[in-house]
Amino acid sequence: MLDSYIFSTKVLAEASMAVALTVILREILPPLYMMPQGGSITVAGLVPLLWLALRRGVVAGIFAGMVYGLINMSFGGYVVHPIQALLDYPLAFAALGLAGFWKNNPLVGAISGIAGRFVCSFLAGIVFFTTFSIDGVIMSAVYNGTYLLGELAISLVILFILAKEGITYIYL
Repeated sequence: MLDSYIFSTKVLAEASMAVALTVILREILPPLYMMPQGGSITVAGLVPLLWLALRRGVVAGIFAGMVYGLINMSFGGYVVHPIQALLDYPLAFAALGLAGFWKNNPLVGAISGIAGRFVCSFLAGIVFFTTFSIDGVIMSAVYNGTYLLGELAISLVILFILAKEGITYIYL
């Protein structure tokens, strides 16, 4: 019963639209700021995936995030190791689905989803792009935190507007 709801035609259509909007906002529109080694601040590029998780729950959000992560990697992702590829792409974007745990509080949901993405990128940064020293840990945290805080700020503003206008759960 639960599987049939999560992967119903309506939910899969919404997930497809969220992934397509994310591709447009992150891959087609130019980023507001691009980090030198990857990562960027986009025009609300994470909002469609966060919105889907808030509307349809954790499983649908994780599924759509994982699909987008694979698409993002296919658009020229930088891969040095299979585990790094998993951490930086499908798992990092799937972590946005954690927002679904806080359906009644979209701002906390956005913070948790982007925090989950940060953890994945942070771990990939420590293991594959820095040394295992304290300097490497700090460098990974600062680097990944720089662009993800920008993404978080933009996402919070957009989700606040959607929630205030009652658009978050429209047509459920």
